[in-house]
Parts: sequence; C-alpha cells; structure tokens
Amino acid sequence: MSIITISRGCYSRGKEVAEKVAEELGYQCISREILLEASEKFHIPEIKLIRAIHDAPSVFDRFTYGKEKYVAYLHSALLKNVQKDNVVYHGLAGHFFLQEIPHVLKVRVIADLEYRVKEEMDRENISAEEARYILKKDDDERRKWGLQLYGRDTRDSSLYDLVVHIKTKKVDDAVGLILYAARMSCFQTTPESQKILDDLTLAAELKAALVDDFPKSEVTAKNGSVFVNIEIPFSQQEKATDKIKQIAETIPRVKEVNVHVIPMMGTD
Repeated sequence: MSIITISRGCYSRGKEVAEKVAEELGYQCISREILLEASEKFHIPEIKLIRAIHDAPSVFDRFTYGKEKYVAYLHSALLKNVQKDNVVYHGLAGHFFLQEIPHVLKVRVIADLEYRVKEEMDRENISAEEARYILKKDDDERRKWGLQLYGRDTRDSSLYDLVVHIKTKKVDDAVGLILYAARMSCFQTTPESQKILDDLTLAAELKAALVDDFPKSEVTAKNGSVFVNIEIPFSQQEKATDKIKQIAETIPRVKEVNVHVIPMMGTD
C-alpha cells in the first residue's frame, strides 16, 4: 500500500498517466476534490482558487493572511484524503505537502514544449504561436506560484523520486515505470510511516482550525498531543492560550494541548 503524487504541466498527459496507474493498482484517483474542499472552507468560489494557481499574488493580496489561509486549508484537505492510503493524487501541491511522508512516491511527468504545443493546437483549434504563448505563460505562473508559496521551483528535480519524460517514453511506458517503483519496499506503508502521516494530518487539521484567529501559528503533533507556537504580545497570552485550547478540543483526536507563546518584540 502506498500513496502516489503526480506533478504535471498542461498537455503533458500526466492526468492520463495518473488515471491508468490508479486503475492498474486499484487505487482511488483524486485531483479536483481537494480544491473543492479548500474552496468550501475558504469561502470563495472554486474558480477563484483555480485562478490562484496561476495568479497567486493578486488573489492573496485581497485577503488578510490569504496565503496562510489558502495553504492551511489545502494542506489539511489533501492530508485527510491521502491518510487512508492507496491513493493517486495528480492535483495541486502534492509534491510540496507530502515531502515528509516516507511511503509517498512523488512523480513528475514532463513533455517537450513542441509536443505540448501540438496537443494544445489540436485540442483548442488555435495557432502554434497562440499555443506556445499560453503554455509558456502557464508554466511561468505555476513556477512563480510554487516559489511564492513554498520557496521551491516546481521544476526542481529534488522534489521528486521519479521524473518521466513523455516522448522517449509513451504513456504506457510511464505507467509501467511508476508501477514498478510503487511496488518497491521503500514506498510501502509501515506503522512508522503511517504514524508520521497521522501526526501531520492532525497538525494540519488544527492549523486549518486556528488559521482565521492565529494565521502565523506553527503547529506540530505527536501521538495525539499537539504543540502550538504563537508570537503575540505577552499581555494577550492567557486569552490566546484559552482560545487555542478551546479550538483544539473540538478536534476528536487531540488528547493534549501545549501552547508556547513567544512575546512579540517591542510589546509588553
């Protein structure tokens, strides 16, 4: 059992690869579902979140702590969906959010620009010049999005366990390579790796619950105990601690709440 994330650009056939891998393994294949969950919690239409992928700075600027809220909701939704295992995810940010989980196979599917241009021309009935412009703009925006939110370029190969080039390899070849890798012992779920995922999921759930009131909070979890670090004026410590504990106690798996206040510089 394992989790597979597939990062892809437009017209690289990554969606087709993901669906075939899921079918072969009998895994659930998810993508848009994560955006829908984040959309509901973020209280803005899904289409605006989709645009946030391509135009993050201007979207986030319209919300106080927009970046922190968006990331918190998306992170929590994704972890909850993959926690049950046996999942292929080919949506947004899997390669960023799941880096710490040992049994996640992180794949990047790429294709030559000219191949993608031809695919876009055929599907959208547009000229080569128009297709090339759209694809380059889309690639640039996705790269900027990753750099702004995570400080990492989506093209950075160190984010992935496997990079597959669609050209020298066909879709079925790519599927075969991923299936082979997915069956390796290092990508099988163990009690230890599941515990890591469970702790990360709990921390992300609490972070999403706290983000409206404490957008800069840092949350970790271990065996049901949660640890929250916040930076606030010292005079607000008691009130903030009580509120964090009240919010945390609404999450069933939380057994113990630990709050560490870092006094803000220049405050009482």
